[in-house]
Amino acid sequence: MTPSEYNQVFQKRTKAFALLVIKLSDDLPKRTASFVISKQLIRAATSVAANYRASCISRSDKERFAKLCIVIEETDEAMFWLEMLQESGLVQSAFLNAPLQEASELLKVFMAYRSSLGAHLSSIKHDT
Repeated sequence: MTPSEYNQVFQKRTKAFALLVIKLSDDLPKRTASFVISKQLIRAATSVAANYRASCISRSDKERFAKLCIVIEETDEAMFWLEMLQESGLVQSAFLNAPLQEASELLKVFMAYRSSLGAHLSSIKHDT
């Protein structure tokens, strides 16, 4: 897979993840706790998609690395809010399986990407 194809795949996946979270949030019970968690969850999930997209058009590897770090933080935060919904009992666990699974997979991929990009940046520093 070329870097361009990789970017396209993960731009689509992160956007689909954000849309999945938005749809899930619309189905939450109308309670104060649900509203607060939903707001945080939507913010984190949409940030994953927006920052990954921004990383794809970064001007340098350092900028890409910085954006990728944000993507990882926001993916982890989205997982946290999904877990809060699950553990609080506000939503049946079955409804959270797909978004939790996708968040987990995205997190693993982005952490591996950050590692390889970090190694690449390190090797450049040592060459100069």
